[in-house]
Amino acid sequence: MKLVNFPMCQFSFWRGRWGHLEEHSLHDWHEAKDFSLKKNTENNSGDDVQAWLDNQSGGDTSTSVHLLDISWFTESMEAGRPVTVQDKHRLKVNPKPNGDAKIILMKSYACQRRTPLKHHNVFLTEALELLAENAEFSENEGRSVAFRRAASVLKALPCRVHSVDELKCLPWLGEHSQRVIKEILEDGTSREVETTRQCEQFQAMKALTGIFGVGVRTADRWLREGLRSPSDLIQMGQQLNRAQQAGVQYYNDLQKPVTKAEAEVISDIVQEAVHTVLPGAEIQLMGGFKRGKEVGHDVDFLITHPEEGKEEGLIAKIINWLEEKGLLLYQKTTRNTYLEQMDGPARPLNNMDQFERCFSIFKLQRFAESTESEAERSVKQSEASSWRAVRVDLVVSPYSQFAFATLGWTGSKLFERELRRWAGQEKHMSLNSHALYDSNQESDAHTNLELVWILHSWLCPPLRPLQHNACSHSRAANSPIRDERGSMRTIKGPHCWGPLH
Repeated sequence: MKLVNFPMCQFSFWRGRWGHLEEHSLHDWHEAKDFSLKKNTENNSGDDVQAWLDNQSGGDTSTSVHLLDISWFTESMEAGRPVTVQDKHRLKVNPKPNGDAKIILMKSYACQRRTPLKHHNVFLTEALELLAENAEFSENEGRSVAFRRAASVLKALPCRVHSVDELKCLPWLGEHSQRVIKEILEDGTSREVETTRQCEQFQAMKALTGIFGVGVRTADRWLREGLRSPSDLIQMGQQLNRAQQAGVQYYNDLQKPVTKAEAEVISDIVQEAVHTVLPGAEIQLMGGFKRGKEVGHDVDFLITHPEEGKEEGLIAKIINWLEEKGLLLYQKTTRNTYLEQMDGPARPLNNMDQFERCFSIFKLQRFAESTESEAERSVKQSEASSWRAVRVDLVVSPYSQFAFATLGWTGSKLFERELRRWAGQEKHMSLNSHALYDSNQESDAHTNLELVWILHSWLCPPLRPLQHNACSHSRAANSPIRDERGSMRTIKGPHCWGPLH
């Protein structure tokens, strides 16, 4: 902030994209004497500025200052004198509600908000996310996204919600979401949520889409044919592809959450496999575990090599090593299609990345938790097999795209959607897991290093690891980037990029 004193007032400027001309012009105004107290700001909402002022003064300053957009200052500079303040110059400040309710200001884009792993409104977000899931089963993407955005806002709140009035100034809380929230706050439950939870169609769709290799459309077709569970598929002799066969065969195991300890065991296996077939390769554990979660539904890995091109064909070598060790129950690989076009890399038609990858099911040997007694371990071994099935995704990225791939594969799904939306709507850029394009230019994609600095300038200040999830997106220690000359170098330690959801 820069302060400039005048005989009868004080100006406070929130420094944005100030040029030298504007800065030097301030000194030409020392003779002016007919100012009331004004605050100039750029790229801040009226609510943001008012909240800052109230916090600094310890009271309500809404009646003692003018909150003006930077346009007032630029018009005054052109006129050579302070112009009359008009409505178009004033920043909009939402009225404060009566009573003791606090106004909570929140960014509209989920990628600009801190969202901790453990938040205060689980009883509300679980209800909204159940409705979002039900909307997905009906292929109503708009309704699903609306519920998930509302849940994301509640996750970012610094305290438990006690009244729907506290939510009036928050973004993305539509009438439907507010109605559900109000009912839960007043009655302890929502009739719509409980009806959905008990609905046979919802339960059947949840069971069928929980099968590895089965999407919403396939599940809906099976449901209309009278199939409601994996056991129905077996009893009716339903024709299944190879992935679906594996999904039915290992259904019970794949429904169980994967613990962080199990993910670390799988990580050791993948590290050994990759380093055996390609020394010097780099492997990162991705997804929810990278965001700090203790459990997940699968385990994702991103693999690269500092020498561009050495990663080509790596997946086949890793699969051969794992199969020789008897560690794979199922695997399907896809090749990298991003560079296949004659003219080189192009902007993808959708948000799915085109890396070389393997979708697999690992055969993971069961191991006892350190807190278990010998008796508990022997009972478990007698009740179950010595191994369990775990979903594992292996993704190979060229070194030049590793930063973009890291961003894309850290998640969550909503965070990635919001970051792409922010890039497109606010920055006129196109972002995916391969590159960041400037929509106003025909230049090539930005480099890894440029991505780091761009995200640093776009998003909020660095967050601590436990603020990740719907939360903060941090760059892993020792991950590779290109510097401005195109040379490879390494970033030491975590560098946070912003909040995830």
